[in-house]
Amino acid sequence: MKPVIALVGRPNVGKSTLFNRLTRSRDALVADMPGLTRDRHYGEGRMGERPFLVIDTGGFEPVAKDGILHEMAKQTRQAVAEADVVIFIVDGRQGLTPHDKTITDFLRKSGRQVMLVVNKSEGMRYTAVAADFYELGLGDPYVISAAHGDGVMELIDLALDQATASQGELSAQPDDAQERGVRIAVVGRPNVGKSTLVNALLGEERVIAFDMPGTTRDSIEIPFEREGKHYSLIDTAGIRRRGKVFEAIEKFSVVKTLQSISEANVVLLLLDAQQDISEQDAHIAGFILESGRALVVGVNKWDGLSTDRREEIKREIERKLSFLFFAKFHFISAQKGTGIGLLLKSVDAAYKAAMTKIPTPKLTRALIEAVEHQQPRRKGSIRPKMRYAHQGGQNPPIIIIHGNSLDAIDDNYKRYLEKHFRETFSLDGTPLRIEFRSGKNPFSREA
Repeated sequence: MKPVIALVGRPNVGKSTLFNRLTRSRDALVADMPGLTRDRHYGEGRMGERPFLVIDTGGFEPVAKDGILHEMAKQTRQAVAEADVVIFIVDGRQGLTPHDKTITDFLRKSGRQVMLVVNKSEGMRYTAVAADFYELGLGDPYVISAAHGDGVMELIDLALDQATASQGELSAQPDDAQERGVRIAVVGRPNVGKSTLVNALLGEERVIAFDMPGTTRDSIEIPFEREGKHYSLIDTAGIRRRGKVFEAIEKFSVVKTLQSISEANVVLLLLDAQQDISEQDAHIAGFILESGRALVVGVNKWDGLSTDRREEIKREIERKLSFLFFAKFHFISAQKGTGIGLLLKSVDAAYKAAMTKIPTPKLTRALIEAVEHQQPRRKGSIRPKMRYAHQGGQNPPIIIIHGNSLDAIDDNYKRYLEKHFRETFSLDGTPLRIEFRSGKNPFSREA
């Protein structure tokens, strides 16, 4: 098993900065404000030939009794329980605080290996930075600068040694055993139930689900397995209308969400059945379509609605989201877990369609059948002539059609071809792009 290292500390001590350095990524949001990270966030790191997992956590408030701080503390406790070694990070510039002592009491009772790390030490002498923290009784502090990388390599080397000792003998595990499988980005407006759905799919309270818009700020990626298949769920921040995105942190969150859509294999768009289908829902759906991602739509909070309201929502979907005709819609309750099992089946089908490979002879035969059934219209004295087709890409599938005068083909005929290819090759659940490439006329002056 790969050793697991959890990063724990009070808010704004540099946990996410260290996480990004260890994973050689920018997966965790970093800004000079406390409380930015809320869920626990997993990443993979490597020290030479030694792979490991690292968990970033939110600012730890062990005594919080309710509200978002209590939910963040639950996430941190879970990360500590999963870890082989806990790196307890304190701020060398602020010195020892009562908050640090409270966290120390919790960590001492957890029974985990704990390494005390004094961050933000750049330009300071070891004795001056470390002196206060001996009072915590956690042994010699390790002094580092996560932002500059000072002392980080040595720290992780020692942490892996301790993790190996706590695991007994560390068995090597090939990287493909950590295969992430189908990457599923769960997106939608704020407070539609994205985190609740993620927790329902995982069967555990893995991300904070709280009745307050904007609870999730970062895009959290969680690998899991179901019925022998590997998946990677990405819980994203809710996307508001541009005019309502005021906080700089929220703007970063939206960017991370849009990146998650672009990097996903399948996007699970979540709508709220208790609210009208909004322009923002259509805007998000349009971005997914432009990105070419396979798509499954979940209409959440379906339980308890009257028959009239259900029919009204279905009519709204047909009217406002008609351009998502290729996607499968599911009417679910993430909180009660109803209808969720079918979601993953549709995700599998959409992924299969997005990644399908179609041989050129089959595509060309399907093209010939479509033309024999209905030829494109003439444009003046010119009738477009399509000769053959081949596949130009996957996720989304791209079909390239070669022939003469293809710039004369109108949108209606292009939609007809798309429908024919979808039905012939079972391409439901994914956008399909058709490109026309006309050959040059050998008798024209430009040839």
